[in-house]
Amino acid sequence: MTDENKKPVLRAERDPDDAPRGDKPKRGKDSGSRKGNGNGKTPAGGKPARKRRSLFGRLVVFTLSLGFLGAIVGVLGIFAVLNYYGQDLPDHTQLAEYDPPVATRIYAGDGRLITEYAVQRRVFVPVEAMPRQLIDAFISAEDQNFYSHPGLDFKGLARAVLTNIKNYGTGRRPEGASTITQQVAKNFLLTNEVSIERKIKEAILSFRIEQAFSKDHILELYLNEIYLGGGSYGVSAAALNYFNKSLDQLTIGEMAYLAALPKAPNNYNPYRNREAAIERRNWVIGRMLEDGHITPAEAERARAEPLTVRPREDTELVENGAYFAEEVRRELQNRYGDTGLYEGGLAVRTSLDPELQSIATRVMREGLLDYDRRHGWRGPVAHLDDLNDWSRALQDIEKPAAALEDWRLAVVLEVSADRARIGLSDHAGTIPFEEAKWARKWLENQRYGAQPKDMHDVLEAGDVVLVEPVSEEDAADGAPEAPDARTTDSPPADATDTYALRQVPDINGALVAMDPHTGRVLAMVGGFSLNASEFNRATQAWRQPGSAFKPFVYMTALANGYTPASIILDAPVEFDQGPGLPKWKPKNYSGEYYGPSTLRIGIEKSRNLMTVRLAHAVGMDAVADTAVRFGVFDDMPELLSYSLGAGETTVLRMTTAYAQIVNGGKKITPTLIDRVQDRTGRTVFRHDDRACTDCKGVFWTGQGVPSVPDAREQVIDPVTAYQMTSILEGVVKRGTGRRIAELGIPLAGKTGTTNDSLDTWFMGFSPDLVVGVFVGFDDPRTLGPRETGSSVAAPIFKDFMAAALDGKKTPFRIPPGVQLVRVSHDTGRPAMPGDSDVILEAFKPGQTPYNQRRLDGTTYAVGPGGVGDDTYADGTLDGLGGDAGGFGGGMDSGGLPGSTGGGTAPGYGERPTASGGGGGGGAPQAGGLY
Repeated sequence: MTDENKKPVLRAERDPDDAPRGDKPKRGKDSGSRKGNGNGKTPAGGKPARKRRSLFGRLVVFTLSLGFLGAIVGVLGIFAVLNYYGQDLPDHTQLAEYDPPVATRIYAGDGRLITEYAVQRRVFVPVEAMPRQLIDAFISAEDQNFYSHPGLDFKGLARAVLTNIKNYGTGRRPEGASTITQQVAKNFLLTNEVSIERKIKEAILSFRIEQAFSKDHILELYLNEIYLGGGSYGVSAAALNYFNKSLDQLTIGEMAYLAALPKAPNNYNPYRNREAAIERRNWVIGRMLEDGHITPAEAERARAEPLTVRPREDTELVENGAYFAEEVRRELQNRYGDTGLYEGGLAVRTSLDPELQSIATRVMREGLLDYDRRHGWRGPVAHLDDLNDWSRALQDIEKPAAALEDWRLAVVLEVSADRARIGLSDHAGTIPFEEAKWARKWLENQRYGAQPKDMHDVLEAGDVVLVEPVSEEDAADGAPEAPDARTTDSPPADATDTYALRQVPDINGALVAMDPHTGRVLAMVGGFSLNASEFNRATQAWRQPGSAFKPFVYMTALANGYTPASIILDAPVEFDQGPGLPKWKPKNYSGEYYGPSTLRIGIEKSRNLMTVRLAHAVGMDAVADTAVRFGVFDDMPELLSYSLGAGETTVLRMTTAYAQIVNGGKKITPTLIDRVQDRTGRTVFRHDDRACTDCKGVFWTGQGVPSVPDAREQVIDPVTAYQMTSILEGVVKRGTGRRIAELGIPLAGKTGTTNDSLDTWFMGFSPDLVVGVFVGFDDPRTLGPRETGSSVAAPIFKDFMAAALDGKKTPFRIPPGVQLVRVSHDTGRPAMPGDSDVILEAFKPGQTPYNQRRLDGTTYAVGPGGVGDDTYADGTLDGLGGDAGGFGGGMDSGGLPGSTGGGTAPGYGERPTASGGGGGGGAPQAGGLY
């Protein structure tokens, strides 16, 4: 082969160790030690020899391979962790419907706030209604990259790590990297547990939340839920509590302060840590400037602002409505449960009239205090044997829970005949004898001792008593002198207060005021003080109404043919209660018997014997039916003792029953709540559920008032209801309630007193206001000799009506069908010339005295059997039978434990009907020939 045909050796085919030909080193003998033919060339047909890879190269390859493998394992591990912790997470989609716990507010009828019920004080504000700068302040402080990250801020996380490394060992608080989304996940769906597991779940939920909701929705959740200290949940509540402002009134500095609070509200409390609070606020302002949310000038002004906290003004609440509000709370709790009540954000419009409520509370307290003082002084709250350190000892004595707000505890330091010098926690004072002369010694069974002659009969040094400040003009004597410094602590020398001696009443009571046409409860008092007892005696105390029940017996008679002029015998009567039992002998309260009397007089004078005879004449089944229809009882035993008020009922039930008398016999349902709206404003309950198609969306253009149907049930004939109203008006004018007539206002009512004066009542009304009053001990015992509904309950009713009506005179409305006839009050006969006791009596058509058959020119038909019927002329009723027991307690006198009763008295015949009457068609009478 010629040289031209030889293939040139390329550089890539040369041995790497070959040097260029011109530089080829000369080899010695040792050079032949390599494989080859000794001339330095690769043997024919052989492979070129390779140099081994360096150690560094192998290390790099190994590291890269290991890293790649680790990355795969890491990804798989992360996937496994996410899969493991992502399986049982809370459902984040529930955040789509955000219903935060919001306070339920109770409003009076005039729109004023009564009280609030809440677990968290929060005011929800949609994000669209929040100022943009407020949102920017929170984003700058809490999550600068909020609008760009997917739930986790990796850039912020890295920055926080570097910052914490830099600050390590400086004592500064570690910087967090939780995003707003993560905080939402934690606050709504997780707990505050500090653990890696919780952080992993938080991260997973953050990704899911970001995918499911808009950024604005996440902000709305966050800004309404976040706790900002001071009992403030959400930014709106915080603005009110810290600055007494709404969100749109906040300055940049105030917004920045609120945004500074989420990390640690207590650390930046403006009272305890003012400097730290200002420093943190200024830091937020700097972040807002850095992020371009405010200008340098705005930042400078915001930093210069003083941090002025203006606590939220106390909302003006309706005073004295504690028992009413508590009753509303119970009803709401029964209707909507605890969650709906305390977290549902309900707006409850009640029927409460604040003015009437204030009057009711005042007159009830005054009435109980008046009764309590009449029955004597039960002694001091405590007694100190050693007066050397009385001031400190006084601080250790607890003020009685039922004591009124302006009552204070005081120590009697020295007693003289005309005064007692006292020491209070901060000064000295005096109790003139004129302010303690009521304090006769209390005796058992509500009796009392002799009138005290001077202060020594009432107090002694060391007594701890309740006192109330009074003006010196009202007190009998002047200013106190300083206590003796040798034996007592020394109060301020300039103290000149004058006080009256007080004690918490041992008795209690209730009052209900109602609109008789709608059943709306306008005022309610359930006791002397809710602080001492939440027991509501207006709705929860079941007590015997006594004679206050009698109108329902007499209305039953009026509905069955009797008239107000019907004659009933008031004479002794006794009933056989059964084998082995004594006879029941009811008596009048006075112990006297008054002979034949009109039905009207039986109510006006509250005659027990007349009531029992009448109840037996018309039948206790009919009386029970009336009582149930009026709502006095749910189920009434047909026992004669119940005609005298032996059953148990409540003040609210009795008030409702009397309301149905004055409103013309219309059925009403008592209510404290007019309307309930949920947090969105949707009405979920309305007491008046009548349909009014012409009431919605109508502007007044001169058209007539829409007509709303009256769907109330008629529980008794309107004429019968008016007849009873007229009779009860006579109770006030001439009967047991005549002390109320002093007001000169059209009023009607009935007293009630049970055996041994255990319960005292007055139930009464004007044409548009019905009021029930009860007074008695919680553990039933006598109110004392000569204490009745007229002396205890009626004065409270009188004081209430005097203030509530303020002289307004509205006559009682007379329904169609009533015939008014001039009659003699004492006899019920048509008035004659010269009669001095003439009244206008209400009769139904066909029942006037002129329609009755007159016998022998002077008398009227008597007895269901007609002329000559001498049934019960001797006043004895036999044959009532009864398997066991008796007729029950609770009458004005003479009651015995209950019995089934039964039977019809011999010779008495059938009870009269509405169309018939004794003695030739006249109105029926009860009691025989007289």
